[in-house]
Amino acid sequence: MQYQNVRGGRVRLASIIQPEVDFNHAEKGDALYAMELALSLEKLNFQKLRELHDVASDANDAQMCDFIEGTLLAPQVESVKQVAEYVSQLRRVGKGLGVWEFDRKLQADLDAQAAA
Repeated sequence: MQYQNVRGGRVRLASIIQPEVDFNHAEKGDALYAMELALSLEKLNFQKLRELHDVASDANDAQMCDFIEGTLLAPQVESVKQVAEYVSQLRRVGKGLGVWEFDRKLQADLDAQAAA
């Protein structure tokens, strides 16, 4: 929003309705299915950022291209990589105790990041 204001644009906020999503999946389990949905959302976000970059490039807007590359694309790539690793780990551990152990490890990793 700040960048849009700097460029002379206006920000219009609207309410977003939460979609109805059921994370229960009999074969995969709740955690794996939810993480796969998160991965598809991260990939979609990356694709839309690339399309936005292409539009800025076609318009010869170097400042916008630099902003997208430097501020948005790099963290998005890391996010896709991280969620893809989680999906891979959840596929390996299966349901039940494996998910519980994965959750413990994930919580420990998040606590370590917060402490750093």
